[in-house]
Amino acid sequence: MEIRIDKWMWATRIFKTRTVATDACKKNRVTVNDVPAKPSRMIKAGDIIQVRKPPITYSFKVIGLPSNRVNAKLVFQFLENITPPEEYELLELQKLSGFVDRAKGMGRPTKKDRRELDSFSAPDWEDDDFDFDI
Repeated sequence: MEIRIDKWMWATRIFKTRTVATDACKKNRVTVNDVPAKPSRMIKAGDIIQVRKPPITYSFKVIGLPSNRVNAKLVFQFLENITPPEEYELLELQKLSGFVDRAKGMGRPTKKDRRELDSFSAPDWEDDDFDFDI
């Protein structure tokens, strides 16, 4: 039995909607067995799917083929997450860097970002209790 890649990614909750899954395929962010996949690509059990969601690339092994969207608790019956731990480390690094790697066009910094930036750039002597009145 086979199923379309976009439908499988939607059914296993990799993407929220089938349209988003289709767009990811069209933008070459999805590969099946190291070959870029079109949304209509048919997959079967045993295939390796790689999904690039910047900054990391997730890897999944197809175990089963659901006919409809499955409950989040049942997803493990249809896929095996084989993403290397190094990819998750990249995600943690990006979370830690936060406002430093702010992409162009991301809008104004939040109040939290501004406070972190102020504390980062404040001189050390500002915290000391010196009396400059002579």
